[in-house]
Amino acid sequence: MNNPLPAWPYPRWIAHRGAGKLAPENTLAAFRLGASHGYRMFECDAKLSSDGVLFLLHDATLERTTNGRGIAGEHSMGQLAQLDAGGWHSRAFAGEGLPTLQALAHYCLANGYHLNVEIKPTPGQELATGRAVGALLARIWPAAAVAPLLTSFKPQSLAGARETAPHLPRGLLVDQLAEGGADVQTAAGLGCQAMVLNHALWDAALVARVHGAGLRALSYTVNDDWAAQRLIDLNTDGIITDRVDLFSPAD
Repeated sequence: MNNPLPAWPYPRWIAHRGAGKLAPENTLAAFRLGASHGYRMFECDAKLSSDGVLFLLHDATLERTTNGRGIAGEHSMGQLAQLDAGGWHSRAFAGEGLPTLQALAHYCLANGYHLNVEIKPTPGQELATGRAVGALLARIWPAAAVAPLLTSFKPQSLAGARETAPHLPRGLLVDQLAEGGADVQTAAGLGCQAMVLNHALWDAALVARVHGAGLRALSYTVNDDWAAQRLIDLNTDGIITDRVDLFSPAD
């Protein structure tokens, strides 16, 4: 028997890390640029500083997207706030800082935007990071607003988020499918509302299986017309893209 699909208040199109590659990822400048292209839902990456502040960064280390060095989670927020997180991208964004998750949440709430927070823990902090993300967003996100979607590749992080914010929707990220449909079982066991897969993994049978389990079907990171159209034809529910300049979020 198929389970009913949960209500899904989010738009189809989601801007990856703010504005894809048009601006330095996970900076407030990127989210503003994505918004200027008409996007109303944004994906970001969140991890914990050494003093327990949630900030936006994808990598475990600082070198790729800042002028800092070393493991990001081993720095205090005061140290992280001093870094340049924009100059690596282009001169126009030099001096952009690493925002806190709280700052981005307030920006989205002030403008009526939707948010997908990927819990991206420093290795060894999976449970603590999930708990912290859930606790922060449960505290500051109004019940009347559309809740943020919390996602992670790490089941332990989703379990942590469920502990502190059981009412916030969750999604399991998957890059390679496990045998025997174990990923669907994992997502269901975590009380997830969605699965977010590498877009190439979806086919009609898998969409039907995921929808039949009462889960929504989302994809990352979709940057080509043909791939986007294939996912739309498969009746998937959400598309995360870097190409905010190519895809109209009104489609």
